[in-house]
Amino acid sequence: MKHFSGAAAIVCCLATYVAADDWPQWGGPQGDIVWRENGIVDTLPTDGLLPRAWSAPVGEGYSGPAVANGRVYLTDRIHADRNERILCFDAQSGNQLWQHEYPARYTIGYPDGPRATPVVDDGRVFTIGAVGHLFCMDADTGDEIWKADFQADYGTELPSWGMAAAPLVDGQKLITLVGGSDGSLVVAFDKATGKEIWRSLDDGEAGYCPPVILEFGGRRQLIIWHPAAISALDPETGGVIWEIPWTIKFGLCIPMPRQVGNHLFLTAFYDGPMMLQVGADNAQIVWRGNGTDEHDTDGLHSIMPTPWVDRDNIFGVCSYGQLRGLNVKTGERLWETLEATGSDRWWNAFIIPHQPAGQARSANDRFFIHNEQGDLIIAELTADGYNELSRARLVEPTRKVKRRMTIWSHPAFAMKSVFARNDNELVRVNLAAQAAR
Repeated sequence: MKHFSGAAAIVCCLATYVAADDWPQWGGPQGDIVWRENGIVDTLPTDGLLPRAWSAPVGEGYSGPAVANGRVYLTDRIHADRNERILCFDAQSGNQLWQHEYPARYTIGYPDGPRATPVVDDGRVFTIGAVGHLFCMDADTGDEIWKADFQADYGTELPSWGMAAAPLVDGQKLITLVGGSDGSLVVAFDKATGKEIWRSLDDGEAGYCPPVILEFGGRRQLIIWHPAAISALDPETGGVIWEIPWTIKFGLCIPMPRQVGNHLFLTAFYDGPMMLQVGADNAQIVWRGNGTDEHDTDGLHSIMPTPWVDRDNIFGVCSYGQLRGLNVKTGERLWETLEATGSDRWWNAFIIPHQPAGQARSANDRFFIHNEQGDLIIAELTADGYNELSRARLVEPTRKVKRRMTIWSHPAFAMKSVFARNDNELVRVNLAAQAAR
């Protein structure tokens, strides 16, 4: 790892909100997990614990924060009370503004809190708890607007590890996985009233992958990757446009599908990678990985993190922690390293490209990586390999998995800062660049 002295300092005062971007949902403003703000540090100022703008106490959970309109939203669980909570904080000070608490009896694996990132839209915040409680709350006051209970309302049989996929706002609709009976694997609700607009797909096993709307052949398509198939739906009606059957072992469809041109890339822990070519009303398989042994994989077998895909390369974390680069056209492995991660089953690191608005394509090479040991890394990822520029500790890992302590919560990048959580605290670290003094 490289160490730098005289690195660009983190700004002492907080960036003015109006001059910065939000991160109001899973994947950020455009839902593609790209950080586009300008004026961000080139290297981190320490190789120790990054200085906090603030820290606020929270309970256990896997969900990431959402940042919008000067506020931060997070869900957690108070284990002793068996209650989940929706929390709202002031983004400048870290002061808690409101909370909504409700009972949630867990019958799932890893029963350590909610999983899904909140979604903030049009004065409302939408949350989904680990056992299927959907809430629409007033984003300013915390007043309940409407709610649904997937198990009671739709007969949902919970996935083994609970409801994890963040919902998606599309116009007046809130689209989410439900996993219910009677053709309600996915449901579109009126975001203002909670009234059901449409339901679709008969497979009752929901999986864990967030819904995403992409355009192929000039047509908007709602991509639902569930344990039986990859399905493309009409976002307005829920009607099926095309479907590719793909049975996923243990239902572990988790990383969000990635679009590159007229292609769609998917990766699963046991079942490996697959590239589709997609048109306005059809799709076909272009290539698939050959590895079937989780210990000896040929391509990319991701468990949680969504990979980055561009016209030339795929960058992602494989089943035992290998950060890999693949050729996008063939799936051929170009390189791998354990320098950013570690080597153990289900090892995880989140990959966030930093592409400042208005800058040339070369900026695509720079990534922020948040690994499960709590480190924040700035690195270059190219077809030639991994080049680490800087590393520091963002939060301490607090959840024991197998033989190690972990962080499995995706951070938010907004207001020229990173917002991250563990099972004890939610923190803001300012990453705005400032000329060295």
